[in-house]
Amino acid sequence: MIREKIFEWKNWKEMIHTTWNPKDPGVIRIHMIPPKFRLFHFIPSVVILNGNQILPLNESWAILLTVFIKELNQWGDGEMTHEQGREILENTAIKMRKIFPNVSPEKFEEDLELIAEVFEDIARGREPKVEIGQMSIGDYAPYMTAPHRMDLMVSAMEKNGRWNCNQRCIHCYAAGQTYSNVQELGTADWKKVIEKCRKARIPQLTFTGGEPTMREDLFELLKEAKWFITRLNTNGIKLTREYCEKLREAELDNVQITFYSWDERIHNKLTGAAQYNQTVNGIKNALKAGLSVNVNTPLCTWNADYVETVKFLKSLGVTYVTCSGLIPTGNAVTDNSQNTRLEREEIRQVVADAAVYCREHGMELSFTSPGWIDEKDLREMGLEVPSCGAALSNMAVAPDGTVVACQSCLDRESFGNMLTTEWKNVWEHSVCREYRAFSVQMKQECPLGKEEKTWVGHC
Repeated sequence: MIREKIFEWKNWKEMIHTTWNPKDPGVIRIHMIPPKFRLFHFIPSVVILNGNQILPLNESWAILLTVFIKELNQWGDGEMTHEQGREILENTAIKMRKIFPNVSPEKFEEDLELIAEVFEDIARGREPKVEIGQMSIGDYAPYMTAPHRMDLMVSAMEKNGRWNCNQRCIHCYAAGQTYSNVQELGTADWKKVIEKCRKARIPQLTFTGGEPTMREDLFELLKEAKWFITRLNTNGIKLTREYCEKLREAELDNVQITFYSWDERIHNKLTGAAQYNQTVNGIKNALKAGLSVNVNTPLCTWNADYVETVKFLKSLGVTYVTCSGLIPTGNAVTDNSQNTRLEREEIRQVVADAAVYCREHGMELSFTSPGWIDEKDLREMGLEVPSCGAALSNMAVAPDGTVVACQSCLDRESFGNMLTTEWKNVWEHSVCREYRAFSVQMKQECPLGKEEKTWVGHC
């Protein structure tokens, strides 16, 4: 007991990270978050796999994984020979026996193999051979000191007095909001923000905007963020073959492309730009480059034939699609957007039809808007039930470094600035705590839509 506590005190002061199969489509990114130190009470460490699955570890496995990852990370990049792998395992066993002297080296190796199998099964969506349990973020919330994802809005909607996006979407949540039209940070300052996110133990970064591909330094920022799970939200217009190859080289984990409709006329009408072919080619290029791709569609009356869009995406090779309701902020509160809103029953039917098609054709579908569809209906469709994660699972940094509850809350009170405010003061800000208290209840509703009578949006 004393040896374990001494180990905790000396070693569990920061998040530990490693990547398995970094050059492979089956990449697994592991972020191990240490427990809050308690002398006579065990608070579990948790491992976050690929930015979403939260796995609690018992004390002995947590120590074993910590020692192994530290040995592994000393090796660095590059392929490892069998002999070098054996050396890492032997060094791990030597250090573990200082903590657990009565355990054999063979037992440590056996447990490591079991841990690896469990992690891979869970990351691939398979039932693990050994049940180690998974925690909801609501259960883990009391032990959190930061969200599990930070959305970096690296591109403002306006720049130097001009519109700074290659589309003018009528449902754009960021358009016209306070913190979406501020002065963008430069490259050096965004790198400082990225480093502060690492020190705050935030395992996942999403590069978003506005349109993040408008920044010429995007690849440089992505390479700076290799420690994290990295995702990119884009309209896909700039995703040429060369661009996608650079994203792959920067080890981007996922790209989400917004695509409104299989119908070119509808897509262009909703985006306010005749860029349909560029977006379709962007989807194709991302898939050809071997990037992990999901395609998101905000739903409205104009594209309510969503199942046709899903069929079209299937023909391109897309296997993962997401859809959402309209976020009640930014452009989505204007008459142009509100006149195209779907009622609850309409959107339930649209999603139900898409769910049937996806189930029958080997596609994965997620609906991301809490409150639009009843939990019972979503479960009958075989879909996960979304809940608001503002200031809990996710937060956002506006283009000038301002921190807000989520990227839809750009007109709400900020919690400080990543460049000038201590992270603890951001996390413990009174309004941040209010948002978190709402999110921790895992409610199927969004604070931004609470006053709406017939519809709500999503965070």
